[in-house]
Amino acid sequence: MERNRVSVKDFEKNQNVIQTAVDACAAAGGGTVIVPEGEWHTGKIHLQSNIHLQLEEGAKVVFSEDPQDYLPVVFTRWEGIECYNYSPLIYAHGCENIQITGKGTLVGSGQRWWAWKQTQQVAADRLYQMAVDSVPVEERIFGTEKDALRPQFIQMIHCKNILLEGFSIVDGPQWTIHPVYCENVVVRNVQVRTTGHNTDGINPDSCRDVLIEGCTLETGDDCIAINAGMNEDGWRVNRPCENIEIRDCLMNGGHGGIVIGSAVSGGVRNVYAHDCKIQNTMQGIRLKSMRGRGGYVKDVKIENIEIHNVSNQAVQINMFYASSTVMPKTKAPSVWKDIEIRNVSGSGSRTAIQIKGLLEQPLEGIILENVDLQSDEALFCSGVESIQMHNVNLRNS
Repeated sequence: MERNRVSVKDFEKNQNVIQTAVDACAAAGGGTVIVPEGEWHTGKIHLQSNIHLQLEEGAKVVFSEDPQDYLPVVFTRWEGIECYNYSPLIYAHGCENIQITGKGTLVGSGQRWWAWKQTQQVAADRLYQMAVDSVPVEERIFGTEKDALRPQFIQMIHCKNILLEGFSIVDGPQWTIHPVYCENVVVRNVQVRTTGHNTDGINPDSCRDVLIEGCTLETGDDCIAINAGMNEDGWRVNRPCENIEIRDCLMNGGHGGIVIGSAVSGGVRNVYAHDCKIQNTMQGIRLKSMRGRGGYVKDVKIENIEIHNVSNQAVQINMFYASSTVMPKTKAPSVWKDIEIRNVSGSGSRTAIQIKGLLEQPLEGIILENVDLQSDEALFCSGVESIQMHNVNLRNS
């Protein structure tokens, strides 16, 4: 084989051919691992520094449905709380210069995992109580039949210089693309189609310098959701999600289209989302938090957005989010301020704009400008310290 360029075909006699090829390439100093046309079955894939996983057109990587194939447990952040759990399907920890590119498809066999939504609540509550009680992360061990929390599809944690480009993802167990504590992340021209519970599309989580562009998302939850840790554990880690740009994306089904929250406990700042189209979702622009999250969201600019045929609100800023997996133990409010939403148009929503701030911590510095929406209901606004509205045209359907 060519030095630092290997094909998984060269390892077909091995049980987990893709992981074996990755390990061989990494041992040679890094390079490109080629997944050629055809169907390839695999368990977890753990990437290493300087590895480029190239999915050629026609390549279909099908991940195992057996939870045992995602053991031993690894360090992860699960819905905003650190613990050890089943490995994500594709995982990297403390790595640099990672790429997954090409026109192939990753199939997550999510149907096998989605029923855990109904059975994992006891484990989720136990994890949250551990965070409240300041149990050391090393002792928060899950990934057993009793404590079965669904893994993410792709998670890089404490990594730098990541490129995800061109491929398609189908039906993962839970959150789909979930960079955590990462820097310099680009997600470009990726297609995500997943319909199970909590199958968010792209979730930058306490990351820095992230670009998401040209992606198409049809999800079972929020399409792109920016987060920064949840409640007490988010405060402990205290790492914001910052310098995030979203552009030229299509959200075509799911809960929210462009979303911040609700896990904002470490803070979110400097977000710029623009030139996107949102359709057939529950909400269009969805900014959410709740009492007990704490943290902050500030310096957000969203502009040049089309929103069509959403079932609930076209634009929502809601500090009364009610669908958290676990309920907070405190009533610490989030501070939200300096939110600009400009040049938004569309039709077919139940409510054009809904803004609900907390009386004890009102929203500040909200700007709505050049908004043209057709809906059944026009505007609901409460709990706001300061808001500016310029050229806002809300019409009945």
